[in-house]
Amino acid sequence: MSSTPLTVKGAEMLREELHRLKHVERPSVINAIAEARAQGDLSENAEYDAAKERQGFVEARIAELEGKLSTAQIINPKELEKDGRVVFGVTVEVETIESGEKARYQIVGDDEADLRQGKISVSSPISRALIGKVVGDVVTVVAPSGSREVEILDVRYE
Repeated sequence: MSSTPLTVKGAEMLREELHRLKHVERPSVINAIAEARAQGDLSENAEYDAAKERQGFVEARIAELEGKLSTAQIINPKELEKDGRVVFGVTVEVETIESGEKARYQIVGDDEADLRQGKISVSSPISRALIGKVVGDVVTVVAPSGSREVEILDVRYE
């Protein structure tokens, strides 16, 4: 079974979601099912059907999170050898050569990725192009929208 790379913060977010699902959502769904059963005929009880469907989603998500956390490889960039290379978990600032546009990204696991927050998946084209490079390197990012060259301006191990 392959490991799931996660940042420390990402692992904590998954643990919090798992706790909420087990201790808030699951009991709520169980209560909703019990209330729907108390109404009698289950064959035409929309509330019962909705509660059972919700229970299926909650239980599936719990299983998914438990699986991810059991195979998680939690990586803290602060504890990595700081040789200036771009690695999982770092925050990297880049500048697009053609436009001069600057961007700052943190390279995170697939479950943590959120472009609006500047968090990009380790499996994204830009991450794959940046991994292993150092400040001053110019790399070509091949993405579905086309190729572009970016220069690495800064690497932070936060």
